[in-house]
Amino acid sequence: MTADTSPARPVRVVIVDDHKMFRTGVKAELSEVAPGRLEIVGEAPGVDEAIKVVRATHPDVVLLDVHLPGGNGRGGVDVLHGCVAQESLTGQPVRFLALSVSDAADDVIAVIRAGARGYVTKSITGSDLATAIRRVADGDAVFSPRLAGFVLDAFGASAGEIAEIDEELDRLSLREREVMRLIARGYQYKEVAKELFISIKTVETHVSSVLRKLQLSSRHELTTWAMGRKLV
Repeated sequence: MTADTSPARPVRVVIVDDHKMFRTGVKAELSEVAPGRLEIVGEAPGVDEAIKVVRATHPDVVLLDVHLPGGNGRGGVDVLHGCVAQESLTGQPVRFLALSVSDAADDVIAVIRAGARGYVTKSITGSDLATAIRRVADGDAVFSPRLAGFVLDAFGASAGEIAEIDEELDRLSLREREVMRLIARGYQYKEVAKELFISIKTVETHVSSVLRKLQLSSRHELTTWAMGRKLV
């Protein structure tokens, strides 16, 4: 049997940033340093537009600025919360890579807790950004060197433990992560439903799915699991 020599499918990318000139520059740079390997399938200037574009295009990776207009005023976190797990053309979940001028610990920790796979600053080179995008698409966690320390400090774990937590969280959709955190904080089903604007039946379905994916048997075990990983 002959080896498959067909070229790899390009990584499909959406760029979310409120500055049009920056989006244009990123597109041009990625096209130059990674021709044929990355495909820009959409862009958006704010939270509400970003959620619509991600849901419409099902990209592999979303380059996400931290500070954006719209939503509930939480910028990139609102985008992450608004994008219930999407399936890309390969059947893999959409992954998010924060790309921001901010290197503040609070910003880094907030988007990682919300579900982003990595965080790099806008001082990154075009070639390094292209590499980061492909790594995130493959499921790796990627951080600018200085920012990795924030994540390790926030989670109170070694790099190996962070990788293990990421692997377990990857089993959950973004919506399931939201439900998991609220349940772990002691919210009742009806309170979760009100908070996330979904039905109680949907909450019950998500909780059952979370318990099954994490191989847990009760809300108490879920709370212990989340607290032990500093996810609540």
